[in-house]
Formats: sequence, C-alpha cells, structure tokens
Amino acid sequence: MDYIRVTAENLESEHICCAISNNKDVQVASKKDWLKERFEEGLVFLKSAERGKCFIEYIPAENAWVPVEAEGYMYIDCLWVSGSFKGHGYSNDLLAQCIEDSKAKGRKGLCILSSAKKKPFLADPKYLAYKGFSAADESDCGIQLWYLPFSEDAPKPRFKDCAKHPRAEEEGFVLYYTSQCPFNAKYVPIVEATAAEQGVKFKAVHLTSKEDAQNAPTPVTTYALFRDGEYLTNEQMNDKKFLKLLGE
Repeated sequence: MDYIRVTAENLESEHICCAISNNKDVQVASKKDWLKERFEEGLVFLKSAERGKCFIEYIPAENAWVPVEAEGYMYIDCLWVSGSFKGHGYSNDLLAQCIEDSKAKGRKGLCILSSAKKKPFLADPKYLAYKGFSAADESDCGIQLWYLPFSEDAPKPRFKDCAKHPRAEEEGFVLYYTSQCPFNAKYVPIVEATAAEQGVKFKAVHLTSKEDAQNAPTPVTTYALFRDGEYLTNEQMNDKKFLKLLGE
C-alpha cells in the first residue's frame, strides 16, 4: 500500500473524505477549511493512495481540539480503516508511521480517545491494547483517554476537569461540535431543523477555535450531544436517529 501525506500544497487536489464521493460537497469544503488552519500547528493527515476509508490524522496534543493535559504527546484525532481495507494490516502501517514520526519529533508518546467497550466513532480499545496502549484517564461518561508512552518515565496524560465531569448548563438538547468531522456540515443543520419541527428545545454550539474546544464541557468535541445537562452520546445524528431518540 502506498500512502499520501496531505499538505497545504496538495489539499485542494486530494480526496480526503472517503465516505463522500463528491469532492466539491459542502462537507468536504468544511473539512478542508478546518485542515488549512491546522497544518501550521503540526497536523499530519496520512491516507491511502487509493480512495477509501484508510487514513490517520494526528497533531501535537498542545494543539489538539480536545480538553486534555498531555504536554509533549502526539494526539491522534482519527485512525480509520474500514470497508475493503480492513484485515490487511493498514492500521498497523499507519500507526507505525505515526509512531516513527512522533519519535522523530521528540514527542513523549501518543494519546487517543476510546472507551472500555467499543463506541461509535472512537478507537477500538481491543486494538489499542493489542498495540500497547492503556487507559490513562476516564470521564464520568465513560469516555477514556488512552496512551502509548515512549519511555517509562513519561507522565500520564489526563482530561481537564471540564472533560472529566461533562455537563451542559442549558435544559433540552445541547450539541457541541467542531468542523473536524466533515459530516457535521450536513447533518447538524438537519437535526436542528428536525428539533424545530418537533418543538424540541435544541441548541448547537459550534466550537470554532482551539481554545474553545480545549475548554469544552465534554471529552469528545467533534460531536457531543447532551440532554437536560446530561451527556448522551458522541454518535452523530441524522433526522431518523434523532426522531428515534425522541421516541425513547
């Protein structure tokens, strides 16, 4: 397998959103706009040369859009290999390149979000454990911060208090999200419209800066849905999923 590193120079010509065939889609444009600002902060986006769900995205933890204390670590935004690419060792390839690159840059280790049991859109804890990662910290909602230190004396990363004890202040549904995930550009407005049609109180909080994301009241900032203050899920909603949630 050959891999391509997406940079500011080739961003416009490369296909980055494997689940979206149209490279001009609003979701792709949203993601590319977000990436443009991150490359100077050390973000690396490495993907398969073939179009498909096979890529890794990582950034120095100091610049990650999550409320963690992980100075000197590299934070993995996403490691995604699925579809026809699964079962060929590509996850191992991508992670190995991330480790090699992070060590060369003097990082203390890697960290990534997961959970005790597999949750949608989070790294598989079984795979992480197999690769030598372990849980460093856990939020009240069950989201865990896993890490792979490069030395025995590397300090454990941890959640900030706002992420350790997630809670939204407003009543009704509150959604915190960023443009890191391209699907939000399409589906957040759909859920907002669905909530309005159903007469349901719904507030979407678009985190548009690193500082806001690093101080958000949730361990997951790409998508975190609350109801009456309580954390519900990081699983993205479309209109059907949201209506089902209302029915429950």
